[in-house]
Amino acid sequence: MYLGSDFFSPKNEEIADYFLFKENKILTLNNSLQWSWSEIEQYNLTKNLIRVQPVEGEEGHLVKVAELAPTTDEAEGLTFHNLRRLLGAIPDKTFFLAGKAYQILFWDRTHQFCGQCGARTVNKNDERAKVCPSCGFVNYPRISPAMIVAVTRGREILLAKGSRFQGGFYSVLAGFVEPGETFEECVEREIKEEVGLKVKNINYFGSQPWPFPDSLMVGFTAEYAGGDITIDNKEILDAGWYTAEGLPLIPGNGSIARRLIDWYVQKQDNS
Repeated sequence: MYLGSDFFSPKNEEIADYFLFKENKILTLNNSLQWSWSEIEQYNLTKNLIRVQPVEGEEGHLVKVAELAPTTDEAEGLTFHNLRRLLGAIPDKTFFLAGKAYQILFWDRTHQFCGQCGARTVNKNDERAKVCPSCGFVNYPRISPAMIVAVTRGREILLAKGSRFQGGFYSVLAGFVEPGETFEECVEREIKEEVGLKVKNINYFGSQPWPFPDSLMVGFTAEYAGGDITIDNKEILDAGWYTAEGLPLIPGNGSIARRLIDWYVQKQDNS
């Protein structure tokens, strides 16, 4: 469902909840992520709003996301947070609604101009899209599919330390799907490229939107089929086989990576 142009009407401002972002950081008011219009006015933030987009909340509740000017500063009771680091620290529903809001805002920010002719785009009234008034090209929000997989070998699970991981934790492997590739082919290719292993018995596990900035993580399980661990030393800094009793530092609750690891641990407990 897309609520359309009526969602942008000023009459809706006073009954909507807002998420406020400055670049990739969300502004909280006394640790609350959602703002009312009266609070935005109270803290004199209306002059800092650069762009606003609607976000479909639960049961048709009016939610909007707004971008603040880079010059916006913190004040008493106001704090900017890296949204990604709030995973597990706030309710999942709130986190993923804020993540959806950020993903929409990122798309809006990066599609102000037509990729075909360069003219400035406008919001399409009847669906979530940008349309070019000059050439008619329509651009929809970008979704980047990626796979994430728990590879097991008997009672062991393959975990790796990625070069982009903060905090030194180990996790299951992931990677983006390439053009013309199935998810299963992506699993096989990424595991081979990053750690030099072959896998078999690839099965679907679940999925999770990951709005940093626009991924859809599709989870799988797979079994070791051969090879020795050989890390690429680019995306992967270390990798190894671990038992449920000897896991290294792993991701916190809330992510599909943690769900895959928890699935593995529970499987060992039940065997």
